[in-house]
Amino acid sequence: MRDVAGALDGADDYRPSPDELAVWRAFLRAHATLIRTLETELGAADAIPLASYDVLVQLAEAPDRRLRMTELADRVLLSRSGLTRLVDRLVRAELVRREPCIDDARGMYAVLTDDGVGQLRSASHVHLAGVVEHFVRRFNRHELLRFGQLLARLAD
Repeated sequence: MRDVAGALDGADDYRPSPDELAVWRAFLRAHATLIRTLETELGAADAIPLASYDVLVQLAEAPDRRLRMTELADRVLLSRSGLTRLVDRLVRAELVRREPCIDDARGMYAVLTDDGVGQLRSASHVHLAGVVEHFVRRFNRHELLRFGQLLARLAD
């Protein structure tokens, strides 16, 4: 029976060692745990969900608090269809509005509203405290900077 890696066209026969797989699984477990914890803390504070927070942060950091939907989709951790549904909910909640792109009749902008800024500010107190407590404080400065470099290598 061929292993998963060998079953892929063009894949070499290298299989991760048990230690390498243990690191991979620890990474996945840590990510899932952190996301669940941060989501739970936002929920306990009656703040916006983490996915909404992510969208609002991306818009808040963009020029004029606006991004084309395609740009927003590239920056968040949702599928394009998931993003469309989430933006629909944010529009109904008046945290985001849609505006047509002047130079592209098919394109739309997602624009952060003043109410969206307020919700983001409120949620950021809970979220950022959680990031510090559950992530930043677990590492010394050197470890954190090195970890950032390693993760950047994965993202590139």
